[in-house]
Amino acid sequence: MALEIVVPVFNEQAVLESSITKLANYLSQEMPSTWQITIADNASTDNTSTIAQRLAAQLPNVVHRRLEVKGRGFALRDAWSASSANVVAYLDVDLSTDLAALPPLVAPLLSGHSDISIGTRLGQSSRVSRGPKREFISRSYNYLLRRTMQVKFSDAQCGFKALRADVARRLLPHIEDNGWFFDTEMLIIAERSGLRIHEIPVDWIDDPDSRVDIKQTALDDLRGLVRVAGALFKGTIPVQAIYAELGRRPIAPPGRPSFFGQVLRFGVVGAVSTIAFALLYLVLQAPFGAQQANFMALLLTAIGNTAANRRFTFGISGPVKLFTQQIQGLVVFLLAWTMTSSSLAILHTVNADAAPNIELIILTGANILATMMRFVLLRVWVFRDRRSGGRTVALALAPAQGTTR
Repeated sequence: MALEIVVPVFNEQAVLESSITKLANYLSQEMPSTWQITIADNASTDNTSTIAQRLAAQLPNVVHRRLEVKGRGFALRDAWSASSANVVAYLDVDLSTDLAALPPLVAPLLSGHSDISIGTRLGQSSRVSRGPKREFISRSYNYLLRRTMQVKFSDAQCGFKALRADVARRLLPHIEDNGWFFDTEMLIIAERSGLRIHEIPVDWIDDPDSRVDIKQTALDDLRGLVRVAGALFKGTIPVQAIYAELGRRPIAPPGRPSFFGQVLRFGVVGAVSTIAFALLYLVLQAPFGAQQANFMALLLTAIGNTAANRRFTFGISGPVKLFTQQIQGLVVFLLAWTMTSSSLAILHTVNADAAPNIELIILTGANILATMMRFVLLRVWVFRDRRSGGRTVALALAPAQGTTR
């Protein structure tokens, strides 16, 4: 079988029959390759399952899979893992995307030209009809994704994607999300692994009856981005191994992150460091006293902060200038410590018996100001771009060797 199209559904009794019938008729007329439609019913509680079973009995090349857990990612993982097709795809059940885009979506995969193919609603020739709120959220999310993760694909969330089955089998074990972030995570890992992602502009009409919780989905997506960034940073996703098996060409460092990306990444590192500082201070304050606890907590977090910013924020890895940059980072630490310890000294001058929680509040505020100073000094001094003297050592969130992708 050449193509299997999975349609994930949850309580879609109102539109399921008309959508599947329309899709089957289109494939019968326009798709020369062998195909199958799989209705992936993940824990529907209405008549969706009954309708799906009837459609599978009545329509050729239509099957029904029942999954007792919710989540689009669960449905796709289950159906794609069991597929015997050469190419697997998925469509949203509302068929918001014009089906005329389906042949060009799967053609580069059937030919072996590309690894993944996605529809984009943000291309110059795409024609999209949706409200301003959804348009703003979609564009903002994809802009944030490109800036923070240094990816090139334009639309991570369009419910119109396909990939070669061998690629799916290789990627699925490394995708943790089982909800709406599933395909974003899949695309990030694929691009980081040097796979070829083909984009086609689509005509798309918003479904006014969509039941997606936009706010919750956005929060889940942001948490997903932080998690995937951390996994890439730690190297727990084997992008080099995936590239060795499937990659098209040597994968390259994504380059030094943009200023906007650096600010966001530095903010993530700073937030984690501030929390770590507060916890360390509370633990160390009783046995060592306020000033000593402040120094020790700040020193420990500064070492980790410098290392994290070196690789994650400013895109540098490898041993070149590592020792020098750590020494420079400690100089920046001493300036930050002077700022925070001075604030503590001023507090004790005003109130010699200040409680530990008041000390913590003052120190946390001073630490935030010191963090802002750290970013400036790290960017313009410690980790400044030195490409004039040769190629900058590479890279955060990517393998350590390669040339331009």
